[in-house]
Formats: sequence, structure tokens, C-alpha cells
Amino acid sequence: MDIRKSIVSRIAIIYFVLLLFGIAVILKMVSVQQIKNERWAQIAKNLEENTLRVQPNRGNICADDGSVLATSVPGYFVRIDLAAEGVKRVFNNQSDSLAHALSAFFKDASKNEYARRLNAAFRKGDRGYMLTPRKVDYHELQQIKKFPILRRGRFGGGMIIEQENKRLNPLGSLALRTIGDLNKGAYGGVHGNIGYTGLEGAYEQYLKGEEGISYKENLSGRWVTRTEIEPRDGMDLITTINIKLQDITESALYRQLKKMNADWGTAILMDVETGEIKAISNLGRENGDYFENYNYAMGHAGNYEPGSTFKLVSLVAAMEDGLIDTSDVFDTGSGVWKYKGQTIYDSDYRYGGHGEMTVKQIFEKSSNVGVAKIITSCYENNPEDYVDRIYNFGLNKPLGMEIKGEGQPFFKYPGDSDWWGTTLAWMSYGYESKMTPLQVLTFYNAVANDGRMVKPRLVKEIRKSGMQVKQFKTEVLNPMITTKETLGKAQKLLEGVCENGTGRSLQNPWFKIAGKTGTAQVATSQGGYEKGMYLASFAGYFPADDPKYSLIVTVNNPRGGTYYGGSVAGPVFKEIAEKVYAARILFDDAPEEKTLPSEPQLPEIKNGNPENIFRLAEELSIKNLEGNPASELVKVKRVDDRIILDENETSVGAVPDVKGMGASEAIFLLENAGLQVRLKGMGKVVRQSLTPGAKANRGDIVYITLG
Repeated sequence: MDIRKSIVSRIAIIYFVLLLFGIAVILKMVSVQQIKNERWAQIAKNLEENTLRVQPNRGNICADDGSVLATSVPGYFVRIDLAAEGVKRVFNNQSDSLAHALSAFFKDASKNEYARRLNAAFRKGDRGYMLTPRKVDYHELQQIKKFPILRRGRFGGGMIIEQENKRLNPLGSLALRTIGDLNKGAYGGVHGNIGYTGLEGAYEQYLKGEEGISYKENLSGRWVTRTEIEPRDGMDLITTINIKLQDITESALYRQLKKMNADWGTAILMDVETGEIKAISNLGRENGDYFENYNYAMGHAGNYEPGSTFKLVSLVAAMEDGLIDTSDVFDTGSGVWKYKGQTIYDSDYRYGGHGEMTVKQIFEKSSNVGVAKIITSCYENNPEDYVDRIYNFGLNKPLGMEIKGEGQPFFKYPGDSDWWGTTLAWMSYGYESKMTPLQVLTFYNAVANDGRMVKPRLVKEIRKSGMQVKQFKTEVLNPMITTKETLGKAQKLLEGVCENGTGRSLQNPWFKIAGKTGTAQVATSQGGYEKGMYLASFAGYFPADDPKYSLIVTVNNPRGGTYYGGSVAGPVFKEIAEKVYAARILFDDAPEEKTLPSEPQLPEIKNGNPENIFRLAEELSIKNLEGNPASELVKVKRVDDRIILDENETSVGAVPDVKGMGASEAIFLLENAGLQVRLKGMGKVVRQSLTPGAKANRGDIVYITLG
């Protein structure tokens, strides 16, 4: 009995202890959930407010020789911690002076208004009040640091500096629409500045880098920032664009658009063998001038009926099917032909027409009647064969360009609701179908490339810290669009246009051009065609006997008294071809061989930001780094086996010394000095055209060479 009582007592004690433990757990849970809820909410709020995302440097977009087309330089916003002890001590005495300085500097509000805003924020204890109404550059930041209260320093003056990089295009408008831009408001505006159009958008994942994380801590009344995760800078994009060829192409197109008072124009220069786009210009009219405002070369707004440049596709289809030869004769009559209730005209029908002509002559004279008669005689009973052949060339599919917004090629098919009795004839010479200029050029490039159709390419490789991360090789879309026999005939047709036909004005004494003129009426959105509105184009390649480059020029709605492709787009094609040939770009010298040093060398470190230099030295385990300069950009000197960092302060109003710097740092300093920068080469700056220390006149151009 005693044993039983003992067991029951022990069990009761255990139950009692468990009960007390359960009550304690419940009370703790209630305490955490209710009583200390405000404390945990405050902790979470502090973590959120004091956690800063450190933005990485966005990668550069470069030309094929490494010259910078787009780069990022820092801009700044300035805040003030009005609850900092150092600020509290001097605010009443110096706030009016600070308001006066801000008003005089930004000129966007009166001194009294600035004072009112500062006092209201001070009463609230605002720990991050924004002082700057806009982003300021480096030199402006140095002036703001001298304002009342702020001059007490980061801790005593409560100044908080936020850096936000600004994207610059050092070469101005060259290929600007293809390079693209950033958009802070895209996708709800929660991601900051992100690549939105062009190459900026297509390669955002490589260019953007990875954000770092830092925390603000209050240590004994002083706010300090501690970096927990270092940001990873974006990678560099090496494009196929050649600056010299781009300048030639854009300048020639611009002059013709101004002369013809056209709506817009585009020109694309492509390497025949590789598909590399060496130059691409898209100019649209705005306020009486022309700017890179839309990608007409490959976008929806440039997706038009191609007109007579499509006649090559039609004749190649008929020749490949064995239905015609270039010597076959067709009667074009007076240049006017009624077909199924509709009338087809040749461009020169008013002069009586050409009567009987061979297929070769029909192509050279660009006879609409002749091509329509050829295709209808071959395919009228089986139009599916004609459209299928176009599909077999691969023309019904988009090219799959990395840039967003490529126009969708459009070809009707027999049996479709919009296939009319006249559709076959109209399709044969470039109507009732749509293609972008780049899609047309891709077919012409395939003819120049012995039948091998390659995908146009804008990017060669991706680099990180100068090292190749990814290389883009030529992609073949169709290994052989036609037989060798058909291909040879097509090439002769294109050469004949420039020797005997509508492209005779493109002849020159140095090399042969092969190509085709195109003139098409522009359809309206309501249906039908706008009277007097035409799309003039010329597509081809050069030199004809050894093709190196293919080129298409398209001009929309010329108003200069003529609208034919040969007289509107032809001169632009000729100028580009001759200047490219004269520049001897076709015969680049082989690069010199480099010999490796026999002994280990100190690494090459560019002048620049000291924090980046120290971080690099730590990663590479470099121990012989000396100096601790206070300036934000420093000079790097090499003395024997030592690397020494020295001050690199620049005087306001003077040309900065940027020798030895990388492209981004050089552009940053020169742009902040009010200079326009023109870059050449890659690496670090070896020469600058303006003497360091000389007077910097705002707007002057400075040429810097990297090597």
C-alpha cells in the first residue's frame, strides 16, 4: 500500500511540474505575441530602415574594339540625419544658413521655404531628410559638403550620401537605339534602373551585377555603415559594332533624310560571312531634325511591304523550282497589265513600256508587270508551291533577335480568308506581305554568302574584369537556301541591276556592287495606300566578286521630288560602300604577336576609386600596396616592387588628368568638368587631347585614347 502511495505521489509531482512548465510556455507565448509585440515590431522596423542595398557598377557596352558605347558614372543624393546629436547641437544656430545655401545652390525654392521644410523635418526627428531635389555630380557634391551643418562631417553633421549611377553614351547618338536605355519605372518601379530597350534590356542579366547589403549602426551617437555583402559589378558587353563604320553609315543616312525631308530611315551594314552587324542606324524625324527614336531596322514600325527588293525572292523561287531561266522571254507590253479586274503598272509605263524582255532584263528594269506575269504563269494553278518555297527559305519566321520587339514577317497562304484572286501577282513584287529591313537583308546576305543564311548578330562576347566569360558564335539559320546553279544566276541578276538597270548610278571605278532597288507604296491603317507616300530602299552587297559586306538602306516617305529606290536609297548605299572600301576595313592587318614576360610582373592597376583598388589587392593577395589617400579618385604609381596610391584631387574649372584611369573613371571626371568625351580603344587611358590643368571650357570635346 505504501509503495502504491509512493508511486501516485511521484506521478502527481511529475504532472504538477509539467503543468507549471506548460503554464510558463503559454505565458511566454502570450508575452511574445502580445506584450512584446511592439518591441519586435520596432526591431523589425529598425532592421528595415537601417538596411541599405549597395548598388553594383553596371557593366559597359563596348564597340568591337573595346571603345565604350555606354557606361555608368556616379551621381549623388544627399540626406541629413536630423536626429543625430551633432546636428541637434547646432541646428537652431545654423539651419537658416543651410537653407540659404540650398536655395542659392538649387534655385528651385526660396530661403524661407527651405527653412520651413527643414524645421518641419527637424521637429519630426527625420533621420533621412532629403536635401537635394535632384541628383548632383561629383563636383557639386564637394560644394554641398561645405554647407553649414554638413561641413561638420559625416558624423557631426549627420550627412548621408546616396550614390546612384547615371548611364552615359560617350559617343553621343551612334547606334543609340540599338544600345537601348534604362527605365526606373519599369515593372512597377521596384527594381531601380534596369535595362529596358535594345541591348541594355536584352542583356540585363549580365550587365546589372548583383546588389550588396550594408547596415547602418549607431555607435555612441555616431552612425556608421557596415558592409555585410559586397556588390558584384556587372559584366561588359562587347558588340559587333565598328565605330568608324557606324559613323560613316549614320552620317550618310542623316544627310539624305534631311535632303529628302523623309519621315524616317534605317541603314544596316552586315559582315557577309559571320552575320555580325557592323553598323546600324535608325533615324526618325522629331521637331525638324532626326534622332535615334525607334528601331525601324527590326521593330514593328519598320515592318512594311518590301516592294521590289522582294522580286529577288520570287525569281529565285521560280528558278529553284526549275520553272524559268534568266534567258526566258516574257512580254511586258506597254507596262500596263489588267489581271483579274486589277491593273498592274510598271514605274515607267508612261514612256510606252519595254515589250518583250528576258527574265534578266525584267529584273534589271524592275518591271512589276514582268515579274507578275512570270510568277502567275508558273504558280497560278498551284500557288501553294510558291508560298511553300518562300517558307522553305525561312522567310516566314522571325530571326529571333535578342532585342525585344522584332517585327513578325507576314505572308498570306492560299485558302486564307484574305487570299484574293490577285494576291499571287501582288505578292510577286513585294505587296500583301511584310518584312523588316533586317529580314530582307538576311536573305540578300545569304545570296552573297554562297547560299548560307546566318543569323544577324550584335554581340561578340561578354567579359568580366577583362576576361572572356561567354562568346557568341555565328548561328546558321539555313545551310543552303538554293542550289549552287540557282545561286549563281541570282548573283548575276543582282550584278546586272547595277550594270544595266535601275542601280546604274551606284557604279564606281574601284569595285562592283550587286543589289536591287525597291519602291513601294505605303499602306494606311484603314486599308488602301496613301497617295504620294512611298518606301524607297536598296539592298545588296559589295564587292560583288568577293562579297564582304551586305547593306540595306530604307527611307520612308521621301519628299525631295523623287521617291524611287535608286535615286533616294541608292546614293546612301553608294556613299557607305565607297567609304567603307576606302577606309580599307576589308583588309585589316593581322594583329601583332605578343611575347610573354620572362619574369613575374606586378599587376597593372588603373587610377581610380581607392576602395575598389584595395578590394582588388585583397582578392589578389597583393601585399606591397602603400598609401592611404583621402580623395575619391587616386593615382597609382609603381616604384621598384611597390604600388603606391597618391592623391588625385582635381581643380574646379581645370581639365582633369585622367591618364592611367579606366574608361568609367575618366568619363566621370571629364563629364563633371563640363567636357564632352570621345573614346577610342580599350584598357586604360594613355593619351588625352586637352592638357591636364588647362582651363576647362564647358562643352569642349576631349579625345582620350585607351590602350
